[in-house]
Order: sequence, then structure tokens, then C-alpha cells
Amino acid sequence: MSAIRIAIAGRSGRMARALREALQSDADFEPVGHICAGDDPLPIIAQADALLDFTTPAASVALSTLTAQARIVHVLGTTGFKPEDESKIRAAARHAVIVKSGNMSLAVALLAALVERVAAALPDFDLSIVEMHHRAKRDAPSGTALLLGKASGRAEIGYASLRGGTVVGEHQALFFGPKERIVLSHSAEDRSIFAHGALAAAKWGQGKKPGLYAMADVLGL
Repeated sequence: MSAIRIAIAGRSGRMARALREALQSDADFEPVGHICAGDDPLPIIAQADALLDFTTPAASVALSTLTAQARIVHVLGTTGFKPEDESKIRAAARHAVIVKSGNMSLAVALLAALVERVAAALPDFDLSIVEMHHRAKRDAPSGTALLLGKASGRAEIGYASLRGGTVVGEHQALFFGPKERIVLSHSAEDRSIFAHGALAAAKWGQGKKPGLYAMADVLGL
């Protein structure tokens, strides 16, 4: 089997660097270049089997149109989308495989599945989600916190967001019952976990039918 050709959106960001390092250590993939702001993305997209995208909502929406035209896999780890952005991404997914998640960690996908099960089993327990990130994180609640909240199927959720230092990512889903509580948590210690999850998604998406998928699909959950 030939190597999967990978394009990366962005060059200087934290995730772009993590993705570059992950590609260097995996012979299943071949990097074909970076798509940077102001560049024409079409020549690089034309060479790629998949695009790894952890950029901004505006850039990701524009790129989703191009990946749909090229019929390549779009691994989308960007967060902070508005409802109108989500609509455009769903439209693009009619023509391309888009794997979209607020967190590309495989362990977080499993955590979301556990949150779903606990929420269904204990409907009378209150749910709060606490998340912590580095001081430069813009969106709050984080994409991961919203992912966990969506997995619960609940409308009433308490969110708490903390920002400071160089924290990569900490998330807790706390279920409060009478005289007891359940705490499900995940701690990200290095951004490489998101990079390796994104590569797993790019590999999984090869040959799949167009559609909007999540990391739960990649894990078969």
C-alpha cells in the first residue's frame, strides 16, 4: 500500500508543528506541503489524499469547499464555529469525507462515549463540565467541553472554563447525585496525542463514503 499523502493547513502554529513531527515518525504517510495564509491552496490540495486542518473557522470553511471539490479527506480539528459555518461544512461533507471533532485524541473520543452512557444511566444526576487550557486559548467553553456536553444529550449543563500558563488541556465531566458523584476526566500532556489522532482519522477516512464523521466513527464506537 502506498503512503497516504498529507497536506497541513498552516505552518507556524502549535498543532502544525506537532503534525509535522508526527509525520516524520510514521512511514504510512507522506507530507506534501503546508497551506499558509495568502497562498493558493489548490496546488497542494491537488497532490494530497488528506488535509489536516487546525486553523480558524473562516479558513476551515473555505478549505472545506476545496477539499470537497478535490474529493479528499478533510480532518478538521478547528473549534469555535458559528451555526452558519457548521451549515457550510455539512454541505461540503456531501462530497467529501470530513472527520470533525473538537478534540482529535482517541482517548477523548472514548471519554465522550462514557459520558453518554453515564448520562443515560443516571438521568437525575446533575452534570457540570470543567475545562482548563493555556492562556492563549480563545474559545470558551472549549471545543472538547462542548463535545462532551453534546455527547451527554443534556440541555442543562454547567460549564466552567479556566485559562492560564501553558496547560495543554484538562477536562472533567462531573455527575452529581444525592450523596455521591462520578468524575470522568482526561489530561492532555502533549499535543502529539492530537496529531496522532488526526493521522488515524486521515487513514480511516480513505475509501469511505462522503459524509460528516466524528472520532467515535474512527474508533468504531
